[in-house]
Order: sequence, then C-alpha cells, then structure tokens
Amino acid sequence: MAENRNGRAPGVAEAPPHYHGHRERLRERFREAGGDAVSDYELLELVLFRALHRRDVKPLAKSLIARFGSFGEVIAAPRPRLAEVDGLGDAAITELKVVEAAAQRLARGEVKRRHVLSSWTAVLDYCRTAMAFAEREQFRILFLDKRNQLIADEVQQVGTVDHTPVYPREVVKRALELSATAVILVHNHPSGDPTPSRADIDMTQQIIDVAKPLGIAVHDHIIVGKQGHASLKGLRLI
Repeated sequence: MAENRNGRAPGVAEAPPHYHGHRERLRERFREAGGDAVSDYELLELVLFRALHRRDVKPLAKSLIARFGSFGEVIAAPRPRLAEVDGLGDAAITELKVVEAAAQRLARGEVKRRHVLSSWTAVLDYCRTAMAFAEREQFRILFLDKRNQLIADEVQQVGTVDHTPVYPREVVKRALELSATAVILVHNHPSGDPTPSRADIDMTQQIIDVAKPLGIAVHDHIIVGKQGHASLKGLRLI
C-alpha cells in the first residue's frame, strides 16, 4: 500500500495530539468525581476546552492562575486585563465571562424571593461572588420589602481601587422609589482586607440618620474582600 508524504497509508487517520487524551481523562474525572476532584487550573482547562479546540490549554490555565491568583479571580478579572494574556482571545474570554455570569445568577437565585435575614449565608455568598474579586470599589444596595424579601439589587456607584463616592440622600431616594422598607449596604475592598475603615462607619451612620425618619431600616453594611467579609452590625459598629 502506498504511503502519503507524511508516511501514513491513505485512509488511515493521523493519531490525535497528546492533549486530546488528557482532555478526555480530565473530563472523565470531572464527570465521575465532580468539581472537588479537580484543581483550579484544571477547572479552567475544562472551561477553555470549549473555545480552544486545537491547543494544549494546561500551560495557559496555569499561567492564568499564576497571574490572577485563583479560579474565581480569573473569571472575575476585567476583560481588558484578560486580553493582555498571550493566547487568550475573545472566544476564550467570553467563555470565562459566561461562567462568571452563571455563578452570579446562581448565587442571586439563592437570595431572591426568600426571607433575606433568615438566609444570611446565601446573602454573603452572593455578595462575595458578585464583588469580592472586583478591581475597583463598588457600592451595592439590596432593597427589601416589609417581609424582608429582595425587591432589587443595584450597584449604585463604582469608584477607584480604594474609594467609592456614596450619597446618603440618593440611597434613600432610590429606596423610596422602590417602596423598600429596609436596605442592606454592600461594598468591596479590592485590597482583599474587609476590615471597615472609619470612613465606612461614618458613611453608614449618615445613611442610617437620613433613612430612619422615613421608616427605612439599614439592616447591615457588609464589606467583602478576597480574605472574607465583615459585617458592621456583627462588629457592633452600627
């Protein structure tokens, strides 16, 4: 039988690259044992497989973890920073952002239409998922009705790496527009340390002072970061 110029008989398929076998082994381990059986970089590989069909993505996944720190930090990284990574194109970035959106929506679903104060763990999980890895400060408000169920969840302000301007009267005005009777304030510390600053405490008290005469309660102010969270109410700072 004649051979082609690659030394392979006509009709005989070329052996797949070694990474094809790796992909199948990783997928099988995930199918059989679940997410706990794979590391952060391996979970990233599983996501990147969908966009990068003909590449060994293990080096790229390891590079992303080394650069950003963890799986969560990779998927939450801003698009411009992800685009700086060699070999990570639009399709792969979109896959990462789909995972981020799915995680946020899943976490938010655990909070929505439930009594917020009795599902506090779900509230904290959602806040961390939505904000802990953001590179700029965000000020988010959870608006609650008289049954302490979530009416709306809005980012009111986005600031710099260490400051977000907050206007107490605007917070209360929006609560009145939504007929909310209570709010939970949330913001992130991109530094990673959720310890409240003096400015955080003072701003919270200003919002309480404006909201209370109008019948709007401030249940808590939660600060989230990579290293955990802090509750001003839990710390008895409000």
